[in-house]
Amino acid sequence: MNRTSFNKNWTVGPKKGFFSEKAHAKIIPKTVTLPHDAMIERHRKKPAVGEESGKNDFNIGFYPEGEYEYRKTFFVPDVYKDKRVTFEFEGVYRNAMVYLNGAFAGQHPYGYTNFYIKADRYLKYGEENEIKVIAMNHKDSRWYSGAGIYRNTNLIIGDLVHIALDGVKISTPDITNDRAVVTIGTVIENEGHHTRSVNVHTTIMDKDGNIVASDTIPVTSFAGERATFRQRLNVRSPQLWSVEQPHLYTCWTRIEEENKLVDEETNSFGIRSLTLDPDRGLSINGEVVKLRGACIHHDNGVIGAATIDRAEERRVEILKQAGFNALRSAHNPISKALLDACDRLGMLVMDESFDMWSSTKVENDYAIHFPVWWEHDIQAMVDKNYNHPCVIMYSIGNEVPEAGKPIDSVWGHKLAEKIRSIDNTRFITNSVNFIISVIEEQLKLTSENQAANDAGINTMMNNIGQAMAAINTSELATRRTSESFGYVDIAGYNYAEARYLADRARFPNRVIVGSETFPSMIDMNWKLVKENSHVIGDFTWTGWDYLGEVGIGRIKYDLNESGGFMGAYPWLTAWCGDIDIIGNRRPVSYYREIVFGLRKDPYIAVQRPEYYGKQPILTKWSWSDSVSSWSWNGFEGKPIRVEVYADADEVELFVNGKAAGKAAAGEEHRYKAEFDLNYEPGEIMAVAYTDGQPTGRMTLYSATGDVQLNVEADRKEIVASDRDLSFVTISLMDVQGNLYNSADRKVKVQVEGPGVLQGFGSADPKSTENFFDTERTTFDGKVLAVVRPKDAGMITVTVAADGCDPRVIQIKAVANEIEN
Repeated sequence: MNRTSFNKNWTVGPKKGFFSEKAHAKIIPKTVTLPHDAMIERHRKKPAVGEESGKNDFNIGFYPEGEYEYRKTFFVPDVYKDKRVTFEFEGVYRNAMVYLNGAFAGQHPYGYTNFYIKADRYLKYGEENEIKVIAMNHKDSRWYSGAGIYRNTNLIIGDLVHIALDGVKISTPDITNDRAVVTIGTVIENEGHHTRSVNVHTTIMDKDGNIVASDTIPVTSFAGERATFRQRLNVRSPQLWSVEQPHLYTCWTRIEEENKLVDEETNSFGIRSLTLDPDRGLSINGEVVKLRGACIHHDNGVIGAATIDRAEERRVEILKQAGFNALRSAHNPISKALLDACDRLGMLVMDESFDMWSSTKVENDYAIHFPVWWEHDIQAMVDKNYNHPCVIMYSIGNEVPEAGKPIDSVWGHKLAEKIRSIDNTRFITNSVNFIISVIEEQLKLTSENQAANDAGINTMMNNIGQAMAAINTSELATRRTSESFGYVDIAGYNYAEARYLADRARFPNRVIVGSETFPSMIDMNWKLVKENSHVIGDFTWTGWDYLGEVGIGRIKYDLNESGGFMGAYPWLTAWCGDIDIIGNRRPVSYYREIVFGLRKDPYIAVQRPEYYGKQPILTKWSWSDSVSSWSWNGFEGKPIRVEVYADADEVELFVNGKAAGKAAAGEEHRYKAEFDLNYEPGEIMAVAYTDGQPTGRMTLYSATGDVQLNVEADRKEIVASDRDLSFVTISLMDVQGNLYNSADRKVKVQVEGPGVLQGFGSADPKSTENFFDTERTTFDGKVLAVVRPKDAGMITVTVAADGCDPRVIQIKAVANEIEN
């Protein structure tokens, strides 16, 4: 079927009810290109003096919720009368209602799964048509969800006899060194009035376009029916897909009738095997793999929830550079674009289905629809994932309270068996929080000792401290969760590493994954992963900072600071990611890389000197309040604390060539050495030693002289496509290229030519600025501008800031021949 982008020339405005046309008449809809996040373009809600924020305000970053109406007109030629016309929506948040030429055409409550609208009965041929999509969000998310048509849309045109939507399923059940059997199941759909006899040609090509296997079979297709047929193709000397070598093949499927092409489709896939047992753990192609995992939410920072392909690809690139080899989609099915990137770049995926089943976590979340729609959404998730080698397991839920209840836990059985009925090639897990499994008992204890507590599970987990391990390992928690874990292949433990060793004896056949863990525990958790075959990996909360759940990783220095567990307005991000929202690696990221054994050089992180001597108040998701910089203007001669991370016996610190002390490091000291000294501008160097021999070093230099703008695009040539972007990092530096992290100022950006400023912002976790203005303040010396092409040509980006010479860069947008 012919699939083209349907992303351009939409308008968006407030939803108009039948009786409210006049009320919205003065609001002119805005023309947009999808994917588009309507929520990120709104001003956040600052509470009035004396006004308390609602719980959901903290969850979604104080953005207003709302109802949005998208419209687009499009021409339908007469030749489509004998075709099948379908619209694909990869994701609409939320409660999507679709209308064609004023008539209701379909709905889709869940905000994170793919759905199709068959359009034929509603179309007017030879004239203009209109499609309208309503999206609504209101108290339905525990994090920043975004709103609107935030993933790609496609127009699909097919012959009456065609390959069914998601109708090609590829697996590789039998692999040896010299050959691999590739099984391909293809569904042919006949929506005509007559029996048709066609030939189906299947061709497999390697990455260079060489044909490595092919097969042709005749198929008789009856009117009004779907016919499924299966082929086994032999690929000799297969190149296997793995994290280190993500080799991909292309399956080209063609339907021909009397030597005339009727339909065709291409699907990429990888040849790889998966095995699992408690003695070896997880193996890919026969090699044991430990999952260095990152949980990620779905927003893309300064562009909000808009799932533009290049943003997803860049995120995978940066996470892989930081040492991760696996992602967990938290807590919803991942986008097609991100899966494509994981396939190409070699990143494993745990795709998670739901954050709730039949019990709501916020007032209007998906649990309201789950009992009716869950099978549809599981089918959509599996259809999306089936041909992607990066996907190795499905998670059927995150911290659902039903997992600890005998009757309600049966939902897990239904979910797991539904997945197995349509995909038996991957493993199934359930991300269980043991505290939630006994939450009713815990709330009773809490109410007796602390009065009523309705602050939520994160607050409870943060406040119970050392009691958390006791609750996790209790006999009650074990008993409550045993049935739920019996339904799955891998037991997902959220914050329950205290069970890893004991459960080896309790449940000798159980394979465990740390499906969600505290960032500060990575050294101890990774030791457990390495030393225990039945524990296959660790997924930190979280790999990439995100909007909403504001301030769960923040550091306070004042007990009286407002906001409770979460940060009060203007807190914006969770501030708990290894990577910040503009893609910079924070110090914890380098610490984790050292713990993973992937970095030999030490790493220097300096705690912000303005807080020296004050006792930090951390949450369980916090890291130290540190920056990798030696530029602290105004603190000359004042005390400062330096952290050095190293997998070495000891670390020696030098300031301007003079020894400033030695301290033990390595695993026994949690890979960290700390030094207290007085700040002296110039040079600071850390040298790591093992057995008395230097094994690595790192040096930082103070920025001096005039502040200069450094403007760098991640790519200066992009495709003139609605799916591409250029990320322009703007940094304050001296002439030698040292970062001025303490000289923040306003930066202005102007984009000219065939491009637009898609988003502009810093990593500041509590900024009051927005992401859609052309002026933003740097944070720790950096800000990010995201440029999106509108057409082919040269895009000019001009950057200016007070006290700095302006900078100009050009980005070339190259015509995309295949985009419509």
